[in-house]
Amino acid sequence: METTFIFVKPDGVQRGLVGQILTRFERKGLQVVGAKMIKVDEELAGKHYAEHEGKPFYPGLIKFVTSSPIMAFAIRGVDAVTVCRKVIGATNGRNAEPGTIRGDLGMSGSYNLIHGSDSIESANRELALWFPEGVIEYDKSSNFWTYDASDRG
Repeated sequence: METTFIFVKPDGVQRGLVGQILTRFERKGLQVVGAKMIKVDEELAGKHYAEHEGKPFYPGLIKFVTSSPIMAFAIRGVDAVTVCRKVIGATNGRNAEPGTIRGDLGMSGSYNLIHGSDSIESANRELALWFPEGVIEYDKSSNFWTYDASDRG
């Protein structure tokens, strides 16, 4: 099982899409092990987007993510990073496949509703940043019906 980091960006929160977005992951069979609404300050935003510092779009990105609360999630499942990225869809909503979050709900490349970690390494870094208190460990009984025996180990 992997745990990945997801956050619904300010546009998704303002559009009232948090529930619909979370439902996509839960319907897929993924487990929520952390959730919180946060009004992001510039320091946290800067740490999260540190790899983009100095790029032309960086100031606008920081302004955007600090403009309104976000909803942060820790999501667990087999291959959670890859599965969540597929559920999210391409960065620009106009190019994202129908059936994905961005394909069904988004029209922009900048206001693209959601962030998802792109690797195990970035998931671990982002989870430590956004959930320093850790996540909740519990057995999800439906995993028996979600994963076959070879997935459960």
